[in-house]
Amino acid sequence: MSFTINEFHNIIMKEAPGYMKESYDNIGLMVGDKNQEINNILVSLDCTKAVIVEAKDKGCNLIFNHHPILFLKPKNITSETLQGEKLLTLIKGEIAVYSAHTNLDSAPKGLNKIACELATGKEGEVLSKVSDKEHGIGRIADLDSAVVFGQYIDRIKKTFDIDKVRVCGDLNKNIKRVAIINGSGEDFIMSAVEKGADCIITGDTTFHYISDYNEMGKCIIDGGHFEIEWKIFKEYCELLKKKLIMSGFKGEVIFSEACVNPYKYK
Repeated sequence: MSFTINEFHNIIMKEAPGYMKESYDNIGLMVGDKNQEINNILVSLDCTKAVIVEAKDKGCNLIFNHHPILFLKPKNITSETLQGEKLLTLIKGEIAVYSAHTNLDSAPKGLNKIACELATGKEGEVLSKVSDKEHGIGRIADLDSAVVFGQYIDRIKKTFDIDKVRVCGDLNKNIKRVAIINGSGEDFIMSAVEKGADCIITGDTTFHYISDYNEMGKCIIDGGHFEIEWKIFKEYCELLKKKLIMSGFKGEVIFSEACVNPYKYK
């Protein structure tokens, strides 16, 4: 029995419907035919040239990723740009790309919920709700007991498989209420502070924001955009894999080996 991209789309939409995305975002089928039968699925955070080659080599005709390749819509599609080169390669190779981005971040059982469970052991409450809805960006929860910030940093590094993190704040301070925003979350740090967070975890911060919060005595862990999101996206896709099988998908769900952090630490 065939399993099409449209059937895959329907499963994603049940958990992370389109209305949950941020207004600036672009989600769903980026490249491909919704009626195409899926052979195998390659899971990746981004759709890089290396990931496209890997998909072809491993017989995957669908790449499921978090960051949309068409986040910035092109004026034209030619081989003279990186984006155009990738799109042409995908189309010629009949490889489809499907992206679930901020809709999956905000979904009740999405990435922020998974991140909060890993960081605190609890689902937490939504940090920044979308109007009167129960979904939104970020989560906040109380640890079972207070812990010294320096010790908590080590716990987060181990939990998210991170070698190095950037932090600000007093390493000897006791923390209990933790907020987490996967990806670029500094726009939501003040919401976390207003909700009483002792510690905020996110994947991207900039100097001037952190300089101010450091002066305010706030404890922040910048675990890296790639490190945090790749961990929780894989966790989500392990659960998704089971749902796909239950829905009749017979192919493989393969986690990309070519999906790597563009940053190198020396």
